Amino acid sequence: MHQSPPAVGTLLCLAEAAAGCRICRERPDGLPLPHEPRPIFRLSGQARVVIASQAPGHRAHVSGVPFDDPSGVRLRAWMGLSPDRFYDRERVAIVPMGFCFPGHDRNKGDLPPRPECRDAWHDRIFAAMPQAELILMIGLHAIRYHLARFGIPLARNAGMAEIVAGWRDFATTTPRLIPLPHPSWRNTAWLNRNPWFAADLLPELRAEVARLTA
Repeated sequence: MHQSPPAVGTLLCLAEAAAGCRICRERPDGLPLPHEPRPIFRLSGQARVVIASQAPGHRAHVSGVPFDDPSGVRLRAWMGLSPDRFYDRERVAIVPMGFCFPGHDRNKGDLPPRPECRDAWHDRIFAAMPQAELILMIGLHAIRYHLARFGIPLARNAGMAEIVAGWRDFATTTPRLIPLPHPSWRNTAWLNRNPWFAADLLPELRAEVARLTA
């Protein structure tokens, strides 16, 4: 059972407490994080767009800047945002499912997000950001968490293509939820196999982002 973070009453207090979180080293759920924690996120009480991503990559871990890599370039292109607008806290919040780079697996791919972050922080953080009108759920970990949070059923064996292809099913939620694959270049083959993503979903995504970040 994880020890809860200290009681906090404001988003600023939550951000300060989460920035110093060491739960994955000191009270891990399984093996501890293999390096010193460096939580990377961007909370906001004004941003109407929230990027609910997976976890920072190694380059972000080094720089301290979320999406400081080719995945960030692709994500900004999907959203139709310049770097200045993407990193403007009054326009976009970034809340990954794992706040710290989780390390690499045997194949040099990123490990899954640490579950400790979700258990300790996410419900409280999203409750403290009621102004959010659009949540971009990137990857299966984020998709499953946010759909469960809004009581939306999802089959256990549902795959990424099936979920993202049903993106219109979530258009009536408040905030609106849009499921996305990870913008990693490893997913280029998936994007090529699913041309409807660029043809149908991305124009809608860019229109929503433009409206909410104007």
